[in-house]
Amino acid sequence: MTTPPSSFQQEPLTPPRPPHSSLKPNQVGQVVLYGVPIVSLVIDHQERLCLAQISNTLLKNYSYNEIHNRRVALGITCVQCTPVQLEILRRAGAMPISSRRCGMITKREAERLCKSFLGENNPPKLPDNFAFDVSHECAWGSRGNFIPARYNSSRAKCIKCSYCSMYFSPNKFIFHSHRTPEAKYTQPDAANFNSWRRHLKLSDKTPPDDLAFAWEDVKAMFNGGSRKRCLPSSHF
Repeated sequence: MTTPPSSFQQEPLTPPRPPHSSLKPNQVGQVVLYGVPIVSLVIDHQERLCLAQISNTLLKNYSYNEIHNRRVALGITCVQCTPVQLEILRRAGAMPISSRRCGMITKREAERLCKSFLGENNPPKLPDNFAFDVSHECAWGSRGNFIPARYNSSRAKCIKCSYCSMYFSPNKFIFHSHRTPEAKYTQPDAANFNSWRRHLKLSDKTPPDDLAFAWEDVKAMFNGGSRKRCLPSSHF
């Protein structure tokens, strides 16, 4: 059984926003990330930011492929805006007139993506002997304890299988499974260094925010790329 993480202070990347109940569909707003104003739009009761605008300002020193691969590795899914929403974004200055589509991500996802490039992905402050209760559904699936204290490199054997007590690195654990009576076979995808971040999930389907955010921070560690991080110029 895992111990819930202790409260740990994180410097907010954006100022507090209104609760969801006060947000109106297609409401335009602004979020400041690393000192850069980014246009936001309310879609399905969530404030979402324009990924293209983030890419062209905050992440302008990185290629499309670098941003795309990092987004996929972090498990961030873009929601495509409708033609009406795209026109709203054009008028708000987030997208050029010639744009034909725009992917939108949540504020929390935007913070995670930018932090992975521009910030230091230090491990979150967690209690001693803490472990995440995790599971995956590749092949016959498996369950284990992800021990952050042992996760000191991308190949660290930091997951202890709950069935056989063997230790595995995250990208090896998703190809380790046990056939239990209730298990259903799922064809695993091709081996990929970052694919464990998509497949390995917290066993608790509705974790508290502090636990979910700590898990996101841990997954962001050792996420490839050694390029020097740099903040954009302040003139944006």
